[in-house]
Amino acid sequence: MASPPLSDKQLSSVRASFDSRISVWHGSVRSGKTIASLLAFLISIRRAPATGLILLCGRSLQTIERNILEPLADPALFGPDVTAEVRHTRGATTANILGRTVHLIGASDARAEGRLRGATACLAYVDEATLVPEGFWTQLLARLSVPGARLLATTNPDGPRHWLKASYLDREAELDLVGFHFRLDDNPALPPAYVAALSAEYSGLWRRRMIDGAWVLAEGSIYDMYDEQRHVVDALPEMRRYWLGIDYGTANPFSAVLLGLGPDDRLYAVAEWRYDSRAARRQMTDAQYSAAVRGWLDELGIVPEWTFVDPSAASFSTQLWTDEHPGVARADNAVLDGIRSVSNVLDAGLLYIHRSCEGLLTELPDYSWSEQAAARGEDQPAKVNDHSVDALRYAVQSTAHEWRHLIAQPQ
Repeated sequence: MASPPLSDKQLSSVRASFDSRISVWHGSVRSGKTIASLLAFLISIRRAPATGLILLCGRSLQTIERNILEPLADPALFGPDVTAEVRHTRGATTANILGRTVHLIGASDARAEGRLRGATACLAYVDEATLVPEGFWTQLLARLSVPGARLLATTNPDGPRHWLKASYLDREAELDLVGFHFRLDDNPALPPAYVAALSAEYSGLWRRRMIDGAWVLAEGSIYDMYDEQRHVVDALPEMRRYWLGIDYGTANPFSAVLLGLGPDDRLYAVAEWRYDSRAARRQMTDAQYSAAVRGWLDELGIVPEWTFVDPSAASFSTQLWTDEHPGVARADNAVLDGIRSVSNVLDAGLLYIHRSCEGLLTELPDYSWSEQAAARGEDQPAKVNDHSVDALRYAVQSTAHEWRHLIAQPQ
């Protein structure tokens, strides 16, 4: 079985994994943990009992295909002899690997647990284990009932109170479990320039997790890298492009943040329109909001390329379409990914905010992680005074493909 050159740590983790019922590779991105775990999985398929199912599990079928099946089918990683025995039709829920049928199971929510009911398994591999529901993991362990059955998993770190850390990794000595912790510098094959560029793409909480490989708590200020002296500007250059992010509110404040891309390849929160119905003691209809936003943009003399609207505000998006507002789209509302994107551009000196954006400047310093969610092992922002920061997040995250290549450039 051919494989790429592995580090001593990778090889030792593969060997040690066969001595435990549960093996978990965890740590930073690109640290070599996935390749080691996949090599262990291939060897485990060869050794697996003839009875019982072999399962590949992950957040979705698409992530299983991208993170597991594509690397397994790469001759540069595992050699042509092995990859010739990895057969899968994209979208199918089974694959054939080394002559064994492997069942692919997406586990995006608690309902996924039902897909395991009645199954008897001899081997399972879980990709991005912190993202699957705890009930699914527990049910999967119960299904691994064939003598010698084993579970292999890989994951990036989450909070220290996450169920995988608290109930399993922290109890390694009590359970038939072995954990392998990897840091970025455990992968000697990575070029220094790539490591530097990768490190620049993460900041704050995500740098500690994804680069240092630490299980750290999301606590305190979310945008702790924000500095008024550094990020707030009084003058703006002429923008090359504009996008608009809208967080819709009726009883809560309505906020529209205009994001621009300057000639210096920097992002600017150029202007903000905000309406607080409680303070004004008068609610506005969708039609009135649409007209107000259009009037505000007309005063600025700007037509944004795209307007990214809070996905839950379907009626308002319909109103914008009816009013022929150009480029209306559902915002990318992946909350943690969006927070990470805003954190990265702030930390890299790629985002500046005009002093006129009063609501945004008021909310940014106080935007914090929820202590109640952290106690449950979850990363969630506190849902208070978050309307302008959400509008900014919609615009930044929804245009990430436009600016991400700038993040590692020298500032």
